[in-house]
Amino acid sequence: MTDESPRLLGPAEIRDLAELLDLTPTKKLGQNFVIDANTVRRIVRVAGVQPGETVVEVGPGLGSLTLGLTEVDATVIAVEIDKRLAAQLPDTVRALQPDAQLTVVRDDAMSIRSLPGEPVRLVANLPYNVSVPVLLHFLEHFPSIRSGLVMVQAEVGHRLAAVPGSKIYGSPSVKAAWYGTVKTSGNVSRQVFWPVPNVDSILVSFTRHAELPDTEKVRLATFEVVDAAFQQRRKMLRQSLIPVFGDTQHATAVLERAGVEPTMRGEALTMPDFHRIGLAALAND
Repeated sequence: MTDESPRLLGPAEIRDLAELLDLTPTKKLGQNFVIDANTVRRIVRVAGVQPGETVVEVGPGLGSLTLGLTEVDATVIAVEIDKRLAAQLPDTVRALQPDAQLTVVRDDAMSIRSLPGEPVRLVANLPYNVSVPVLLHFLEHFPSIRSGLVMVQAEVGHRLAAVPGSKIYGSPSVKAAWYGTVKTSGNVSRQVFWPVPNVDSILVSFTRHAELPDTEKVRLATFEVVDAAFQQRRKMLRQSLIPVFGDTQHATAVLERAGVEPTMRGEALTMPDFHRIGLAALAND
């Protein structure tokens, strides 16, 4: 990197910022900060971020990934719940990249409903404990997001990208598939974080469907079926769906209307299969 190149944060800068803010990373908030510039640039590259695009970042922390996004001339909307981090981030970015386009929104990523712009990508190092609900929340409420990449706990990432029939296929797999195509895009070493986590991380890419499968009403009905099917995943659908339909007789009738064998288990069904059950459930009301 030449002297004229924008600077990114390294281990020393991360620790200095943490000391400045009197910040002790907490497991509760999933605070593991990326300290390796090469990893940051790799994330931005794999995410496919283009100059001039508006990107939303969730949980920017001390700004490692934020600076990687602004380095390629993306306009960044950063959503940060921690007031100290939210207040410091503009100063950090301004000091290292004075011309960067950054807006910081102090809000809870689990409940935020509006943004000052229409991001076309989501790129984030998501806190391990809320990564799936945050991803699904943003896909639900911000339709301008067409694609993106998130770094999550490896176990969670594999679950998100799992296919029917695999042991790790479950509710997150189906719900993510409702919105788009999901795939894993490479592992991330524990050593690029401070503090070093006790779990492995993975990159997960997604591309939104050109059109959602159906209406919000149908999605809610479908997701209710999905949750019930995997709550008792070893049971046949006619049994696992009793909480939704009341008894095996009604569950069987809905499944047969959807063209799904009542003796199958949830782990064998595709997202379109669940969608048909959701439609049949509404027709049954």
